[in-house]
Amino acid sequence: MKIAYCTPSLYMAGGVERVLTTKMNWLVEHTDHEVYVILTDGAGQPPFYTLDPRVHVIQLDINFEQLWHLSFLKKGFVFMRKQRQYKKALKKALLEIRPDITDSLMRREINFITSIKDGSLKIGELHVNRNNYRNFEANETNFVKRMFEKYWMGQLLRKVKKLDRFVVLSNEDAANWHELDNVHVIPNPLPQIYTQHATLQNKTVVACGRYVYQKGFDLLIEAWRYVHERHADWKLEVYGKGDRDVYQQQVEDLQLGDNIKLNGPTSDIESKYAASSIFVLSSRFEGFGMVLIEAMNCGVPCVSFACPCGPKDIITDGKDGILVPNGDVKALADGVCRLIEDEALRKQMGSAALALSLCYKTENVMQQWVGLFDELDSKLGDK
Repeated sequence: MKIAYCTPSLYMAGGVERVLTTKMNWLVEHTDHEVYVILTDGAGQPPFYTLDPRVHVIQLDINFEQLWHLSFLKKGFVFMRKQRQYKKALKKALLEIRPDITDSLMRREINFITSIKDGSLKIGELHVNRNNYRNFEANETNFVKRMFEKYWMGQLLRKVKKLDRFVVLSNEDAANWHELDNVHVIPNPLPQIYTQHATLQNKTVVACGRYVYQKGFDLLIEAWRYVHERHADWKLEVYGKGDRDVYQQQVEDLQLGDNIKLNGPTSDIESKYAASSIFVLSSRFEGFGMVLIEAMNCGVPCVSFACPCGPKDIITDGKDGILVPNGDVKALADGVCRLIEDEALRKQMGSAALALSLCYKTENVMQQWVGLFDELDSKLGDK
């Protein structure tokens, strides 16, 4: 089969880029499928993650990134022009490739991809949950933007209904798409199996993610105030990219500067997991929460908000981690303290977490994709 993926770019160090690269590399290594990736941005820039040379890269060079530098209103006019350009270029590319399956990463092409009659079946795969797709951060919204959100979601549903399959990352999110009958659940694969396993003896709790509203580090810092009152000898280490200033100010205001360290990104997150005893996820929402599985793969038990969506699919509360009500700062602190105070439970959950993480090995997850492709291939043959 020929499989064509549509995504903006591969040059960024993002989660979608890493997952897609992992999947494409596996397909060309372990199957006879011919794999293409069609890009709109990042012309001349190499992929951030190593891409197997057998993957065919088609760069359309639409440069939607130009929109980043425009005002909110002007973006609309430029977007419309570039969207027309993209539709024409993508149609030309698909008619030349003649793929059996075209897979949209649910970006700009989802607005028109089912109207392109190139003979391929169309898949959409969504890497965020429904409630946080095509919306704005809660601290950045206004009336006009809320109207756009409502319009976008109505438009999206009409487009997604026409897909042959719509793939989401969790069963929790699948239930949110009650209007659809084409939803299929496949989680993200664990890009690599870690070899370092935590002893769970160090008095260190770790968290990681971008320093943005979504990740809830303001909630985590507030929770740590309660942890510190009970266990002043434990430290919190946070790793991620972005502006840390507002969070650092919060740390100083709470006089936690000796117990919380806000670090930049690290190229060796495995060693940070392995040097910790607990991982904490304080996100307000997630697409899936791959950091949970990464930490679990190092044998580290996790304490997480039961935020939408992902943690409730990944963690079995009380067995391989602890789930607490979303946004409940005191409950998050209590969950961390429970594992601090019970070393036997910490180790028991760490072992269970490691075993659970292996379900997400690339081989296991990609077999689910192969099964979906085979199912669609049968449907294609019936046409």
